[in-house]
Amino acid sequence: MLMYDSVGPNPRMVRMFMAEKGFEVPTTKVDIRGGENRQGPYLEKNPSGQTPALLLDNGAILSEITAICEYVDEVGKGPSLIGSTPEERAETRMWTRRIDLNIVEPGAAGFRFSNGLKMFEGRMRCIPQAADDLKLVCKDKLAWLDGLMAGKQFVCGDRLTMADIFLFAFVDFLNTVGQPLDPANKNIVAWMERMKQRPSAAA
Repeated sequence: MLMYDSVGPNPRMVRMFMAEKGFEVPTTKVDIRGGENRQGPYLEKNPSGQTPALLLDNGAILSEITAICEYVDEVGKGPSLIGSTPEERAETRMWTRRIDLNIVEPGAAGFRFSNGLKMFEGRMRCIPQAADDLKLVCKDKLAWLDGLMAGKQFVCGDRLTMADIFLFAFVDFLNTVGQPLDPANKNIVAWMERMKQRPSAAA
């Protein structure tokens, strides 16, 4: 196997997930700032032009971070980070989807359309006039999630899951690009500190 890695929260989420699973795979860096991921050789491997991507031993390529993590969860060793029962797996996927649609997508788009505009305007359709509102959507939904995190160690209660790793990678990234976590979200602030203490956070 080979992982096509790069800077950014998406690859970090997968690296952190792999670290939690003790799953080691060789990596090669893709220069996304220089646009390597949007050029022929990489697009032939992954037509979405995104990172990360995982090259399997049979030559197949997996992309999309949750798909890669689900694959790693199934083929790797140790406890599942998705769930050990149908209900646990459904709960993890429910929260991963909510986090993706309500927090990650508006927050990431808000970045691409403002602070990251110079990098992305030649690569995708950008809507600069929507950036501020998208950031507010992300902020509102983080406050919503904060209320639901009261008394919980992790998003799904007392078990670390893919939902936590996904949320952590993006909230930590957004903190560095002009979307700091509101300190009023005390439950998420405390959760972030717990997540930062995990060895996998350095992945």
